[in-house]
Amino acid sequence: MNTILKNPITEKCAWLGTELKQREDWIHHLSDEALQQLDQALQQLHEKGLNAPHFSQQDFKIESAPVLAEFAAIMDEIENGYGFIVIRGLSKDKYNEQDLTDLYYGLGLYFGRPVTQNARGDYIGYVENVGDKNNKSTRVYETNSYLPYHTDLSDVVGLICIRKAKEGGLSSLVSAATVYNKILQHYPEYLSYYYHPAFCDHLGDEKPTLTPIFSYYDQKLSCRYMRAYIELGHERSGMPLSQVQKEALDIFDQFIQDPELRLDMMLEPGDMQFCNNYSVMHSRTGFEDYDELEKRRKLLRLWLKMPNARILSPEFPGRNGIAAKAA
Repeated sequence: MNTILKNPITEKCAWLGTELKQREDWIHHLSDEALQQLDQALQQLHEKGLNAPHFSQQDFKIESAPVLAEFAAIMDEIENGYGFIVIRGLSKDKYNEQDLTDLYYGLGLYFGRPVTQNARGDYIGYVENVGDKNNKSTRVYETNSYLPYHTDLSDVVGLICIRKAKEGGLSSLVSAATVYNKILQHYPEYLSYYYHPAFCDHLGDEKPTLTPIFSYYDQKLSCRYMRAYIELGHERSGMPLSQVQKEALDIFDQFIQDPELRLDMMLEPGDMQFCNNYSVMHSRTGFEDYDELEKRRKLLRLWLKMPNARILSPEFPGRNGIAAKAA
């Protein structure tokens, strides 16, 4: 049974952006041995003529016990720590774009199982400023516009930076547990609305489905949020949001936009970021890009189903990927 948590969350996942800015324990620098193992695995791919996403863990072998333990510690941090991690060590001067793509995908295979991100069945998402903002079907991540805070349809979302924008394009994170604590402290009378199932127009679904924003189950708080999809889901279902539901969403947005809560960072080329979609919401600031396509900001995205993911309430089912449609 999904119950309403009425006590503040004090675990590591309830962080403030202003505090994390003063620390670097959310940044992991790959060990020399891990970098050596990744190099060797990349060479295996070159010898086999394979590229991401068309290879398996067996094609990208890493057998060092210390390195596998290093990867396991990263996975634990994503699930039981801050809920996210930034990984550094891959040099843009050493690796070309295809190498970075292969290393990133290969590393992802040791964290979890990649799942499809759209109806085309793509395992790698390309976050680039190449879309037409005047076309309603263009996804926001395909433009240089501000991307509102949200969670994705997988246990974990990963990004690797290939190129930065000319100016701007900060990655921004906020703790769902901290947002919860703020609501509990200032607006406890609204809590039940976040646990009540709302219609959400999830991509890939034929019709809107019901899901709560918050779920507390097996001693963990989980969150799923994208306001635009909730509003669209209710519109398509013919059940407009009530005034009190709109107020609850306004309160939620008030806190996720609080500068004290959010952690902004610039991902440099080669940097990787992995976030738990149940405990961290992510966003991106708008940016100014280069005119030349080959210089424009480019990141690659992975959606991962994790072997160490939390147990979810039956009322808050897992959403691991978007089902590919048959051609």
